[in-house]
Amino acid sequence: MLRALWTAASGMTAQQLNVDVIANNLANVNTAGFKRSRVDFQDVLYQTARVPGSASARGSQLPTGIQVGLGTRPGAVYKLFSQGTFQATGNNLDVAIEGDGFIQVVLPDGSTAYTRDGGLKLDTQGRIVTSDGNAIEPEITVPPEATEVSIGADGRVGVTLPGQIQPQNVGQIQLASFVNPAGLSSIGRNLFQATASSGDPQTGAPGERNLGRLVQGYVEQSNVDVVQEMVQMIVAMRAYEVNSKAIQTSDEMLQVANNVRR
Repeated sequence: MLRALWTAASGMTAQQLNVDVIANNLANVNTAGFKRSRVDFQDVLYQTARVPGSASARGSQLPTGIQVGLGTRPGAVYKLFSQGTFQATGNNLDVAIEGDGFIQVVLPDGSTAYTRDGGLKLDTQGRIVTSDGNAIEPEITVPPEATEVSIGADGRVGVTLPGQIQPQNVGQIQLASFVNPAGLSSIGRNLFQATASSGDPQTGAPGERNLGRLVQGYVEQSNVDVVQEMVQMIVAMRAYEVNSKAIQTSDEMLQVANNVRR
């Protein structure tokens, strides 16, 4: 009976993590460039009373064995990098990535992070930066006298200066891709960092080497589907309830055994 108690408890713990992940997905439904996560579960150690295929007392081979599972545990929290919907912003500095790739960002400590959030802005020096003021890589500076900024699908940034008709090129936004983007480490603020699991970044201009293209004046919204998350939450809640019922049943059986009188 105690085995059933601990087995059901592992199921409740696993479903609690599942709800935590779902809640984070829902909390970021309006976060630009956010990618939803999913929990993968796996069964744990089995207690074997009889090995399948072993010989019986009469010398015949047993077709099945006796194995009792001891519960479940989370195997991974997997981030899904499916494309989010685009929203028009009317801001010429905003860009959405249509396809694979990440914008490179230089953090204050000099390290490089990666983001799908294309809500870009200008700082006091005219550099193109993120909402946190981190410059993109390679660094691009817009002259203060520029009257218009254009960003092409290939990442080329052009500015129109007073008295000029043709835009002047001031740089090109480059994207980075990874063999395993799910292996990236989320560090908050819509940023990711490379890990040994993600592999080294492969950089290039948008549209090259399977990298996505940029769409000016749009930002990519979260890929969270609210209806799907709500359904998953209901499933997780019912699974949590069923495991709690198993604990209650095991407790009642222990109570019956404890009340046995000779």
